[in-house]
Amino acid sequence: MFPNSSNLGHPPFPPKHQNQSNFSNKFPLNLPPTLVSHQQIIDAQFSSWNTVTLLSGNLATVPAVTPQTMTCRNGSRVHTSDASTPIRGRKRPCEQTTTNVKRQRFHSHHSETTVVNQAVPLPEERRYSFPASIQSPLLNARYLPGFTGYVLPLQDRIETTLPVAKDKLSQQVLEIFHACQQQICDLNRKELCRTELQKEIQQIFPQSRLFLVGSSLNGFGTRTSDADLCLVVKEEPVNQKTEARHILSLVQTLFNTKLSGYIERPQLIRAKVPIVKFRDKVSCVEFDLNVNNIVGIRNTFLLRTYAQNVFILLAVENRVRPLALVIKKWAHVHEINDASRGTLNSYSLILMVLHYLQTLPEPVLPSLQKNYPESFDPTMQLHLVHQAPCTIPPYHSKNGSSLGDLLIGFFKYYATEFDWSHQLISVREAKAIPRPDGIEWRNKFICVEEPFDGTNTARAVHEKQKFDRIRCEFMQSWQLLRDKKDLNYILPLRAAIQKR
Repeated sequence: MFPNSSNLGHPPFPPKHQNQSNFSNKFPLNLPPTLVSHQQIIDAQFSSWNTVTLLSGNLATVPAVTPQTMTCRNGSRVHTSDASTPIRGRKRPCEQTTTNVKRQRFHSHHSETTVVNQAVPLPEERRYSFPASIQSPLLNARYLPGFTGYVLPLQDRIETTLPVAKDKLSQQVLEIFHACQQQICDLNRKELCRTELQKEIQQIFPQSRLFLVGSSLNGFGTRTSDADLCLVVKEEPVNQKTEARHILSLVQTLFNTKLSGYIERPQLIRAKVPIVKFRDKVSCVEFDLNVNNIVGIRNTFLLRTYAQNVFILLAVENRVRPLALVIKKWAHVHEINDASRGTLNSYSLILMVLHYLQTLPEPVLPSLQKNYPESFDPTMQLHLVHQAPCTIPPYHSKNGSSLGDLLIGFFKYYATEFDWSHQLISVREAKAIPRPDGIEWRNKFICVEEPFDGTNTARAVHEKQKFDRIRCEFMQSWQLLRDKKDLNYILPLRAAIQKR
């Protein structure tokens, strides 16, 4: 897919350079990025460990380059490499694996390698040196051939034992979960694209790291889930209105020029947290890429811990993910799962599910942040975040409700019990709390607290008409399930499975 993929698995630089760091210049955002030599890039340290995908290993070699000049589509001139064009081999037979096919196609006819210093370099006193090769403390990691290290899919963590469905509604929930949950092959495609994109982006921002976050890694993904990427250029905050947009504009230019044969429809969305949306032509996966939205990395592992059976519940732990997946499918079918259209995003829906399970008379889930604050410290360095699940002992719930009963209870809670006008949904506190009198919460229809930074994850619901529709869907679904005990009345099984 990308020009540098032939270097997969090679060390990023000679050992003698690993402890050097020569990037100390700052560049104003209104100036074009400064070009640097190959030796500067070799000397630059960019060995931060990709904690989110639990990769241990080295990045691909940055090829030697002699800066030249090329003209981009927008007319701007940037320096590129005169490195020889990689030979494009013949396509492999169709029976080869997806990974092999993709690696074959990574050799682009655009051979130039843009070498641009990062627009927001790390200040010397604030840089962090993450180990480039750390043995994962987690066992049973799966090695993916052609990748840069280890990926730990949720399904491989333990032998997943789903509950025995003794009623029709519970059986329907499990049927959709089995058919629609994200598979290892789905995660592999996303991770391969992340790995290759990271090497390409590091030609522009040598010290950056690209993290796979969100539903792809937190345990609540489906086969059709988009992939979220977080480009970290430094561990200190980035101004999302200026710095982040500038960095994303450079990434968008990279996608529109050098990688245009493999990345399609790159679009810069100027939201509160700006993103570049694009599609990988080979894997057909849609991606959203942000800059330095560090909270997304932290909440990925918080939700992953809630989803991981071995650390939460030993008796009835396996109800959390099936319940959450069915509710995501339900919201999508009823068209209330699209923040760009003023309804709920998937993250808010998952937090609503966790909150409901925490607030039952006999809770199914605890508050991990209240019980283990040191494991989910919002100031914890990124290379330690993935270790949080390993520090948490099992939680035993006495709640023996079936999946069907929990699903009906979920709709009843938000249809009749939760006070939308005065309460805030808090997974951090494991209860509904009074709304603060801050601008983040004032005159909002739905308030869902982000567990780490305290913002409102449901702020997209800003029209009363959309809010009334969401409440109506909760009420109607609760009444239908209560009376019919059949999921088909609110979520047709055949259609949901066909759209997996």
